[in-house]
Amino acid sequence: MVERRAEHAVKYFYSHLFWHNPGFRGLFPASAQDMERQRDRLFAALTHVVAHFEDENLLPYLHDLGRDHRKFLAGPHHYAAVGSSLLAALARTSGEAWTPGVEKVWSEAYQVVADAMMAGAAASEDPPWWDAEIVRHLRYGEDIGVLTLRPHEAFPYLPGQYASVSSARVPTTWRTYSIANAPRPDGTLDLHVSRVERGRLSTALVREARPGEVLRLGAAGGQLTFRRADRPVSFIAAGTGWAPIRAMLEELAEHPPDQDVRLFVVARDAAHLYDRPLIDEYAAAFRWLGVTYITPAPGQHRNEATGRLATALGHRALWPDQDVYLSGPPPFIDETAYLLQELGARPARIFHDSVPAVAGTGHGPGGRPLGFAEWFLSRPAPHWHNPSGRAPRNG
Repeated sequence: MVERRAEHAVKYFYSHLFWHNPGFRGLFPASAQDMERQRDRLFAALTHVVAHFEDENLLPYLHDLGRDHRKFLAGPHHYAAVGSSLLAALARTSGEAWTPGVEKVWSEAYQVVADAMMAGAAASEDPPWWDAEIVRHLRYGEDIGVLTLRPHEAFPYLPGQYASVSSARVPTTWRTYSIANAPRPDGTLDLHVSRVERGRLSTALVREARPGEVLRLGAAGGQLTFRRADRPVSFIAAGTGWAPIRAMLEELAEHPPDQDVRLFVVARDAAHLYDRPLIDEYAAAFRWLGVTYITPAPGQHRNEATGRLATALGHRALWPDQDVYLSGPPPFIDETAYLLQELGARPARIFHDSVPAVAGTGHGPGGRPLGFAEWFLSRPAPHWHNPSGRAPRNG
């Protein structure tokens, strides 16, 4: 019932929150456009939690979410206020369906979520955020940037994880981006940023940011990390979803696997294979790595890339024996995970981040807005939940 009136519910929530807690308004983006995206993120995160309340992966997700929310200096009074406004919005939207029993269940459910997030925050010994200087900025065309950052303090993460990012150019706005390298001795890290049309932060990072500027990084998160097992591996990356796959390949280059590795790299056209020289170098250097590029045929629509990927995957055998790692836009993750299961891959061996699509990579990683290099599918309509029961959306 609430889903059918999602826009009204979320707008009511923020109106209620800011009316009763005017000091909270400064924690959120100032522009109407960014607040609209913030509303989308809230509802997508809410429906993700509801849909996965019995999922064993939900608790680690909530712990990470609470740890990450320390960058907003969130405390118990923030969680209490959000809970009050959330219940008010649900009651307003549900009408007569909002009974005392429903309110009791929602109150208890929200408390479980809030307790898990606060526990994740309390357990962390890391700072709320890290300052990180841009030491190199590379552009690939108009819409892709690769930023190399040097955190002022050691920034802990694992290959395949993402971090939320903020810039003084766009105050109070955070987006998640996958970290594109394994940890280095000098502590630097790379972010691959695909510019989103009207996306203020991605535009600032790709087109405006310069070496010497300082960004803020939230704590690393995500579960798209390599599981070492005596099984062959397939990586499937789309657009700047290549970033976490690249980080895991760097890790494998230092510690070669015991089994063969297959890499499928998908792009809407050949021009967006911005990291192809490095991929070709890896393919030539490591006998255990096989690479397949997937792009539309000349003159074909970018959606043709997904069709070609389906054909390429169908021609490869042994999917039941594979560990598969997926990274890219959420619709791409959904469709590819479903296809792989149809081909015999085991759901428990298909790995991707289960962060809601609008949580920020963001990946990603991540959950971040889609960039030009990733729009293989036509822009989807707002998608609040997954009625088909397929694998959860990436983040």
